[in-house]
Amino acid sequence: MPDNLPTIEFPAAIVDLKYPLMRLRQALDGKGPVRIVAMGSSSTAGRADVVPYPYRLEMYLRQYFKDVVQRPDIRIDVLNRGKGGEEATEELGRFEADIFRDDPALVIWQVGTNAVFHNDKYDVDVVAGNIRKGLAQLRARGFEVLVIDPQYVTKMLWDDRAELADKMVRLIREAANEAEVNLFQRWSLMRHWHVQNNVSFEQLIDTGDPDKLHQNDWSTQQVSLALKNTIIKALGPMA
Repeated sequence: MPDNLPTIEFPAAIVDLKYPLMRLRQALDGKGPVRIVAMGSSSTAGRADVVPYPYRLEMYLRQYFKDVVQRPDIRIDVLNRGKGGEEATEELGRFEADIFRDDPALVIWQVGTNAVFHNDKYDVDVVAGNIRKGLAQLRARGFEVLVIDPQYVTKMLWDDRAELADKMVRLIREAANEAEVNLFQRWSLMRHWHVQNNVSFEQLIDTGDPDKLHQNDWSTQQVSLALKNTIIKALGPMA
């Protein structure tokens, strides 16, 4: 991991959520542990020695409510339901066991990367259709949902994948808008870091990953911090 990383920004126009997190807010005002389920692929499950975002998000949220809001009684559990290599097509089959049974206050669904990476296996239009189906199922059960789109990394921009990645990001945005759920724009955020903040791809990806697909520890940490900040903002004042 190179030293002297440039200062990065979390532009509100990119990271702010469209809708308030009312169900999560109500759960935090209640008693007992507050559950967040993180559904997704390897960005969620984790890879090699990189700590994935769900564990970081849990720690950051717990620290915030303990030290800033001074509510040490609030316990937030972020349940990691990631499985490497999967896409919405397979994840729909895990909804019952991995989401519905836990009745979380918030569902975070990281999706879309493998549709582009494994473009020989998936059709992005079919995957987008399954994302819409999944969002419809979650909304029908009253869940609050936050979708995370793909990471902006080298592999997603090679060969014919660049155009496909742009299409996948657009289809995810359209699905989130149609379902009226929040979207965390990881693609746009990381692209901003690369283009506007001069962060190289070598500083964003895990150099031990031969696929040049997965984020390293530092960029995963920054995405986790951005996600924590935007969730807190969408909750409104807690004091």
